[in-house]
Amino acid sequence: MSALTPQGDMPTPTTEKITQAAMETIYLCKFRVSMDGEWLCLRELDDISLTPDPEPTHEDPNYLMANERMNLMNMAKLSIKGLIESALNLGRTLDSDYAPLQQFFVVMEHCLKHGLKAKKTFLGQNKSFWGPLELVEKYVPEAGEITASVKDLPGLKTPVGRGRAWLRLALMQKKLSEYMKALINRREILSEFYEPNALMMEEEGAIIAGLLVGLNVIDANFCMKGEDLDSQVGVIDFSMYLKDGNSSKGNEGDGQITAILDQKNYVEELNRHLSATVNNLQAKVDALEKSNTKLTEELAVANNRIITLQEDMERVKEESSFILECNRKVTKQERTADGHALTEARKQLKEETQLRLDVEKELEVQIGMRQEMELAMKMLEKDVCEKQDALVALRQQLEDLRALKLELSFKLQSSDLGVKQKSELNSRLEEKTNQMAATIKLLEQSEKDLVKQAKTLNSAANKLIQKSH
Repeated sequence: MSALTPQGDMPTPTTEKITQAAMETIYLCKFRVSMDGEWLCLRELDDISLTPDPEPTHEDPNYLMANERMNLMNMAKLSIKGLIESALNLGRTLDSDYAPLQQFFVVMEHCLKHGLKAKKTFLGQNKSFWGPLELVEKYVPEAGEITASVKDLPGLKTPVGRGRAWLRLALMQKKLSEYMKALINRREILSEFYEPNALMMEEEGAIIAGLLVGLNVIDANFCMKGEDLDSQVGVIDFSMYLKDGNSSKGNEGDGQITAILDQKNYVEELNRHLSATVNNLQAKVDALEKSNTKLTEELAVANNRIITLQEDMERVKEESSFILECNRKVTKQERTADGHALTEARKQLKEETQLRLDVEKELEVQIGMRQEMELAMKMLEKDVCEKQDALVALRQQLEDLRALKLELSFKLQSSDLGVKQKSELNSRLEEKTNQMAATIKLLEQSEKDLVKQAKTLNSAANKLIQKSH
């Protein structure tokens, strides 16, 4: 940062040194931006006279626009590269509070604003990059979804806010590079919004669109309902890209420790989640066991009732058959002589028939109850299958947790700081893993018992069906 110190506090440089420094730099308005590997260096240009140069003067608008395009392209390179590297080292989904991601959107906003034509409105002149972004859906139908989402967001009131929301949704969709290429390839449309020497109209725009392909490896998640995108101030923070040789190694070590701590917190959170899942599954298994016991008792009572009704029905059928046989043997003379007895017999037959109908109705009710019990058994079997699937998923998560634990142990072994704490964490993770394995074994045993009970109930139901037939 010594390059930004006012010239009054610095020794006067020689003309040869100034000329050599000017040949190694590019221009950004009143600053020189020099590239030192992956870093950015800024120096003030005021009151520095260079040797005569046949290049155009700094007051030439085309020369200034070309320098701005070059500087924006270099800033985009640094921003995209730094974002990808930091995101991969972080190893988790990025959100709107991540500083390198915020700076990337600021740089993209400056690139899209470069060379915009001013549109006259009732409130004066207005420059907004939402206009060209809104046209992307005409050439790439997939962009219609995010454009509609941006228009439906209630908190956005300005075109700038809509453009910022569109950039974030395109990055989440991992289609930002594709959309920018589709837009840059149609420069006849862009000419309505940009000046001829704007970044989006020159080859620097195509280069930036190609660099955006690397962002497809990043997973980002934004919640824009509560975020104020209209009033944000887009200022590039050059301090993120300035070289600091004394602290680069320390920052790298801090970044590794931060990544390890983030992974540790993630493992602990995953462990808590799995423990809660195991407890919920155990509670559901206990409830299913109680329900299964109750259904078994009700099924035994229903079976006894069905057997009793079947015996009553057989007895009524035998009595009815006996009465009908007696009626057939009675002659016409006997029916005339014993009309009263015949009436009584008919009355008794009618009563027996009504009793038979009642028994059949009650039997139908019992059969319906048995069908309901069979349906309950099927639902129980389906629930058991779901529990088996949950156990499989739980085993897979346990395997993932073990793999993550192994990876974390490898990283912890490579770190010189906090060896004792990390070894204790590893032992606790192993203990929790063993506990989870024991819990899974208990669940598997309980599942086998449930399957056996379900098979027993199914066989009993089949026997009842065969008896009823």
